[in-house]
Amino acid sequence: MAAPTTALPARDDEGYLVDPETWDDDVAAALAAQIGVVLEDGHGFVLRFMRDDYQEHRIAADARHVMRHLEQRYPGQGRKRLFELFPYGYVAQACKVAGMRRPRAWSTG
Repeated sequence: MAAPTTALPARDDEGYLVDPETWDDDVAAALAAQIGVVLEDGHGFVLRFMRDDYQEHRIAADARHVMRHLEQRYPGQGRKRLFELFPYGYVAQACKVAGMRRPRAWSTG
């Protein structure tokens, strides 16, 4: 994912996108860079799942679902891998980079 060449879409006071539909790979890269995350393949695996789940359910995926998804690629290490990719938290980093609105309630697993 390359750095964007245009301004980021509107965000709330905490830095979450106001409209998740304005998200794309460039937005993800810019949001990640702002919070010190260098995107790699594992991030893309999580972000694609989160975006697909959002398209289906219109709400950010619960962290438990993301960990279960990671288990497919990293058997027995879904939770560990999620926190390696997003060390400062699922909501604070993964949801933000995936272009979600800030979840009102969530599980960290």
